[in-house]
Amino acid sequence: MTSATGKFLLDLFVFTLAAVLAYVLRLDDALGSVDLSILIYALVGLPLKWLALRYFRVSRHIWRYVTFEDLSKLASMTGLVTLALLLLTPVLRLWIFVPWSIPLIEGVLALALLSGLRLLVRWRLGRRRRRLSTHAQAPDRVLIAGAGDAGRLMAAELLRSPEKGMEPVGFIDDSAEKTGMVLVGLPVLGRLSHLSQAVEDTGATLLVIAMPSAGGQIIRQYVNAARTAGLQARTVPGLYELMGGQVTTNQLRSVSVEDLLRRAPVDIDQDSISHYLKGQTVLVTGAGGSIGSELVRQLSRFRPARLVLVGRGENSIFAIEQEMKREWPDIQVTALIADVRNPSRLEFIFETYRPGVVFHAAAHKHVPLMEAAPSEAVHNNILGTRNVAELCLKYGVTRLVNISTDKAVNPTSVMGASKRIAEMVIADAASRAAAGQAFVSVRFGNVLGSRGSVVPTFLQQIQLGGPVTITHPDMTRYFMTIPEASRLVLQAGGLADNGSVYLLNMGEPVKIADLARDVIRLTGAQDIEVVFSGMRPGEKLYEELLTSGEDVIPTSHTEIFSARLQQVQPGQLTCLLADLSAAAGHEDARAIRTLLHGAIHESQMQV
Repeated sequence: MTSATGKFLLDLFVFTLAAVLAYVLRLDDALGSVDLSILIYALVGLPLKWLALRYFRVSRHIWRYVTFEDLSKLASMTGLVTLALLLLTPVLRLWIFVPWSIPLIEGVLALALLSGLRLLVRWRLGRRRRRLSTHAQAPDRVLIAGAGDAGRLMAAELLRSPEKGMEPVGFIDDSAEKTGMVLVGLPVLGRLSHLSQAVEDTGATLLVIAMPSAGGQIIRQYVNAARTAGLQARTVPGLYELMGGQVTTNQLRSVSVEDLLRRAPVDIDQDSISHYLKGQTVLVTGAGGSIGSELVRQLSRFRPARLVLVGRGENSIFAIEQEMKREWPDIQVTALIADVRNPSRLEFIFETYRPGVVFHAAAHKHVPLMEAAPSEAVHNNILGTRNVAELCLKYGVTRLVNISTDKAVNPTSVMGASKRIAEMVIADAASRAAAGQAFVSVRFGNVLGSRGSVVPTFLQQIQLGGPVTITHPDMTRYFMTIPEASRLVLQAGGLADNGSVYLLNMGEPVKIADLARDVIRLTGAQDIEVVFSGMRPGEKLYEELLTSGEDVIPTSHTEIFSARLQQVQPGQLTCLLADLSAAAGHEDARAIRTLLHGAIHESQMQV
């Protein structure tokens, strides 16, 4: 007999026992004369209870984790059976003795017995786990920052999971109205300013920050306060990272730089995104990269019919393919090794799979490397983009979203200039698009945690004992998290104003020196020096999102703006691409730089 079957039979027995006990309570000393009536009444109710247990599936719940929702389901089930028995009572009274109150008493008893059985199992198992946990080692005493829904859920799960080695002892919350209140049996001990006193009163050793919607400035305040109070700090992910909005102890992790820079959550228009993605064949170039792979993850939530993952790196493409098959088995996933610089291979893919939506994320993005190899920037970032755009025109793709960068604005580098020309390529294709097609570019800044970005570089330098190198003490950059950037890219695709370059609201720029010191503090490293090495070729001291010749146009989304590029004559663009291709073919770096500088009015490149 399986565990589920055993629980089902036990529930059925307890449910039936409630009918007998109802007669006992109702008749007291007069039971002997109605024994047959009790038996018949119990047998009549047995099929109803069997069906109800099967339909509501309450026996399949894990009793050690019984929740209020589980008990509510029990109440619904017993209420429905009680109603059915009340409706049957007039018929039964023609044959047996059934007081009108019997079904009501039985319903109350059944709910009490079934609920009590589950709570008893939960209490016994919880007591046993606590005893085992105590024998193993003393648990961390946990203060939970945030007495909202996330904090409540976290405290409740910790209370029923002592094997996690964390014992919640109270809440800290900056809402003065909550101070002194009790939540899931734990006191709200005060505001953040009372943290040191709360630690002294409770003996806490760990602060869990359970505020997924809090911005980075608030997270930073709690982390600094925890450090001052001698506490370790852990956090739940931000809203962008939470799947389905659920908060669990499995999601607890150390505070990261992404948390310190976290912005307030941005509302996403789910309907407009779903409208152009649901049921579509969606192709993503550069699908194995940091942005491309996160786009694939976010796309999956909108139920495309098929995802075509295109990229050059077989290991990264294989990894995201396996992840998708594991996490989204109902979506068809096709992984293909291909290079956007190879038009014949790309055409085979477009002809075979006929994508309706394309996200073009394949690109070289490392500024110093492209300074040393400008021909690669031309072949990949410019001509590769042209190949994708032309095939989208030829095969009637309804939506093409090109991933661009703030380095395309007033470019000082080959990489930035190549991405600016790529935006022109997309705008030119948009001018030739048919009705119903929309080709757009999305421009944003640095993405935290992406390959080659500053945070992984800092971490590697810290692991090697330092120093952490920064090119200039005043250098600033705009930052976004990978999930946030990816979701806004999907949102921009839903706006579908053909030919637009969309700008994402990147928030406030961050000093790289401050970011480096945050990383050092979070790792707990000691005596790591920060040194300034001097700016590298092509680097800017600060980034911009808009050129002086572009007009910003608000869109229907508050975090996304639109800019119209200065148009390039099609004939001029064709000649420029031909000249760049020839120069790249001859590895003529000087000619490439000269052509890029001459084609972009706001170029600040050194030729």
